[in-house]
Amino acid sequence: MGKTDLSKIKLLVLDVDGVLTDGGLMLTGDGDEIKTFNVRDGSGMKYWKRAGGKLAIVSGRGAPAVLRRAKELNVDAVRLNAKDKLPALEAILAELDVTADQTAVMGDDLTDLPMARRCALSIAPADAVEEYKQAASHVTKAVGGRGAVRETVEMILKATGKWRQILSRYSPQGGEEPGK
Repeated sequence: MGKTDLSKIKLLVLDVDGVLTDGGLMLTGDGDEIKTFNVRDGSGMKYWKRAGGKLAIVSGRGAPAVLRRAKELNVDAVRLNAKDKLPALEAILAELDVTADQTAVMGDDLTDLPMARRCALSIAPADAVEEYKQAASHVTKAVGGRGAVRETVEMILKATGKWRQILSRYSPQGGEEPGK
């Protein structure tokens, strides 16, 4: 995964289509978008927040479902319809008072490459386009919309010793990882 000091990561920036969803678009007869989000990814986002991290969403599309999901998960900053994602990222960094060196970004397509190159850590779901995977610091085993965000959160929290804090809420052993 490279030389990134994961303990410095304070902000996790997520694309929507292909990261928080499987990238499919379902449209109603009225033209409204229907999005399917993975519950485990949502849990991972809650764990990230519980461990003290900040969350942001940057998407090239706009859908009310994304705003609703972001509100449910207490996302700190949301930028929709961001055709050029780098300015959206820069605005979020300023708004949340976080540097690019303290930021991880997860994208899956060419439009996410400028963010990936700007941030300390870039993560690609297993089914990201090849160019993004080549630029990424890490590629998950899970595909977009099917646990890739959760896998990323667990990877960072385990590497920084914060996963035990999350487990302690659910484990009678006080945070002991299963099998350890």
